Amino acid sequence: MLNIQAVPAFNDNYIWLIQSPNSQHTIIVDPGEAKPVIRRLSEQHLKPVAILITHQCHDHVDGINTLIERYDIPVYGPDKENIPCLTHPLVATKRLTINDHFTPIEVIDTPGHTAGHIVFYLDNVLFSGDTLFGAGCGRIHNGTAEQLFYSLQQLADLPPQTKIYCAHEYTEANLVFAQTVEPNNIDIQQRIKDTLILRQRNLPSIPSTLTLELATNPFLRCDQKEVIQAVQSFSGRTLITAVEVFTELRKWKDQF
Repeated sequence: MLNIQAVPAFNDNYIWLIQSPNSQHTIIVDPGEAKPVIRRLSEQHLKPVAILITHQCHDHVDGINTLIERYDIPVYGPDKENIPCLTHPLVATKRLTINDHFTPIEVIDTPGHTAGHIVFYLDNVLFSGDTLFGAGCGRIHNGTAEQLFYSLQQLADLPPQTKIYCAHEYTEANLVFAQTVEPNNIDIQQRIKDTLILRQRNLPSIPSTLTLELATNPFLRCDQKEVIQAVQSFSGRTLITAVEVFTELRKWKDQF
């Protein structure tokens, strides 16, 4: 089993370290800062072997230069985005091999938050960057709402036991919005309680599971009657398709 650690960065970012089950070999995911990563690697005598990048936003890439100067490791990231020091441009693939210590990684194209966003899936674990959050999803930067909708639908089709490791601690705030959209959803009510306990203990609310997201994340529930009715009330018009519901839901969250 992979050993996955959260390295907090900035106010609410998580940089993920993926350690192989039988060695000190470690993959770094979305290092927006270098110092906390170097500190953790040094403390635990971990051997970094690669950097994985989901998209080009500065809080996911600003630590790359310092890290590769220190460790001289490859950088994997989306070929359609401006990633510093990128050595391995990626498109969707079922089999990205880092080394023999890690099972092959599936790279999934998930445009929407940004036009070239990708995510990484291995061993029933998803590193979702800013596409899928705990109880939420990313804002639209230079992608489109329709792209993001279909990207999330791809992720919703992964095995339900998939663990979701996103890049931000947004769950509490997202759940306030989710409860506004679905005030009668008992799964959201329970998740609010569970998340509060974790955060009071200064523990991450991440990872979640896909099962939990499907039950509590309104952006994955655009075909549900209560969500449709709430979004139609917000938008003031009848919405025919799930894409329309999603688009208006994202606008609502942007103003929330």
